[in-house]
Amino acid sequence: MVQFEKNTRKTFRKAERLTSKKIINQLFTEGRSFHLPPLLVRYLPLPEGTTHHQVLISVPGRHFKKASQRNRLKRQLREAYRQHKHLLADLPQKLAIAYIYSLKEKLPYQTIEAQLIDSLHRLQKVTNHESKEH
Repeated sequence: MVQFEKNTRKTFRKAERLTSKKIINQLFTEGRSFHLPPLLVRYLPLPEGTTHHQVLISVPGRHFKKASQRNRLKRQLREAYRQHKHLLADLPQKLAIAYIYSLKEKLPYQTIEAQLIDSLHRLQKVTNHESKEH
C-alpha cells in the first residue's frame, strides 16, 4: 500500500465542495471569469482562514437532456480536478472556483483534463498577479 503525505493525497473531500449559497451568489455576482473551451471558469478569493479551495462543477441541462450524460461529464471534471488540484497548493489565498461545461457536445476525457490543467495554470498566474498588485 502506498503511503501519501497529508498534503499530497489526491482526494476530493466534502470541505472542498462549494455548497454555500452565499458564496455561490457572491461568486456569480462579484467573481472574475475566463473561458477555455469547453470550460467557463469563474473564481473568487475566499475569506482569510479558509483551509481549502472550494469547487463547484456544473453541466447545464439545456445542452445535455439526459442526467446520465450530465453526471458522466461532472464525474470526469471532478476526477481531473482531483488528480491535478496540487497545482493550486502554492497559492497565497484560497479560491472559490466554478467550472461550467459550456459546449453542446461531449469531449473525450483527455481533452477535458488538458483544459482543466490549463485552467489551473491560468488561475495560478492570475491570482499571483493580483496578489502582487495589492
